[in-house]
Amino acid sequence: MREIVLDTETTGLDPFDGHRIVEIGAVELLNHMPTGRTFHKYINPQRSMPQEAFQVHGLGDEFLADKPLFAAIADEFLSFVGEARLVIHNASFDMKFLNAELDWCKRTKLPMTQALDTLAIARKRFPGAPSSLDALCRRFAIDNSARTLHGALLDSEILAEVYLELIGGRQPDFALNVRSSGSGDDQGAGDWRPAPRPTPLPSRLTAAEAEAHAAFVAKLGDAPLWLKEGRG
Repeated sequence: MREIVLDTETTGLDPFDGHRIVEIGAVELLNHMPTGRTFHKYINPQRSMPQEAFQVHGLGDEFLADKPLFAAIADEFLSFVGEARLVIHNASFDMKFLNAELDWCKRTKLPMTQALDTLAIARKRFPGAPSSLDALCRRFAIDNSARTLHGALLDSEILAEVYLELIGGRQPDFALNVRSSGSGDDQGAGDWRPAPRPTPLPSRLTAAEAEAHAAFVAKLGDAPLWLKEGRG
């Protein structure tokens, strides 16, 4: 299963108040494992960056002036995303901006059904607890010390780690590499081997089935393969 963990940075809160996307960052997962493929673009919003947005993102007018318009990167973005599930924290916000930008440059909009909202997952798993990305990093002991400013690619990389924790752990190996705490010799769980059953399971073979099997074996003659190899 292919998934794209995605984040955007914008000039404000609502595209229909004139705000625009200034950055897109995305990380590809395949079967819940990062592939190393990413998508990252800065975008000229064709408007001034409000002071409060500059303080959050650190992206000023001068830096963004020579960056491409959204229309110039739209096809590349849609090609990268494809039909993959979009994993987004507060998905309605990013999807609203993405679809507004796509609509303005006459590209096909992304269906909301394609998005998976990690904010909704977090609120369901931890009702009443803080569910911001920073709060979830603290909960799962994920290092986000590099996140001094909001950046789309860094946030998508951090969100990928948070997402994998939300759905059951960063390495979905059923904790086979974690040291066992319940055994007296504290052997690693990776060294575990099944012990013989103290009481064998009762046979589920009926008398009729046993008789039919014996009759079938009798038809095989005196030298079936398993007798030759000493398994009889």
